[in-house]
Amino acid sequence: MRIIVVSDTHMPRSAKSIPAPLRAALASADYILHAGDWCVADAVRAFEAYAPVEGVAGNNDAREVADRFGWRKRLDLGGIRIGIVHGHGTGGTTESRARQAFKNEKVDVILFGHSHVPLIRRDGDVLLFNPGSPTARRRQPRHSFGIWDIEDGSLRARHVYF
Repeated sequence: MRIIVVSDTHMPRSAKSIPAPLRAALASADYILHAGDWCVADAVRAFEAYAPVEGVAGNNDAREVADRFGWRKRLDLGGIRIGIVHGHGTGGTTESRARQAFKNEKVDVILFGHSHVPLIRRDGDVLLFNPGSPTARRRQPRHSFGIWDIEDGSLRARHVYF
């Protein structure tokens, strides 16, 4: 199973459409996960044209997006327990807030966004993954998103930079 992982698309402010490198990867997606800051429902529909979509809302999302996805989610895909949260809030870092959101749940990976800083790091038995942003790189040298391949209950995660 191939999952394309994105966050912080900020559409249409940061991009009018999905960038070409991400569109090319979406063509191979079995599933799409988004860690918030889509901004508008049209952004959700743009991703739904490629594969089933799941995700959460971020602090810049329209009410329609927040009502559909909520702020925090746990799901199982291919035998992998996934926690998704945007990561905004007060106190601590984006990473620590994401970790805290699932402190009482058994997850294999936590997907989060908000900072626009790509991250892949193991914290004990949990993989922390921030895909960065494919449209609003802020102070990062490149735009980015993630690709997760799940096979036989094992997750292989990587970033794609452009």
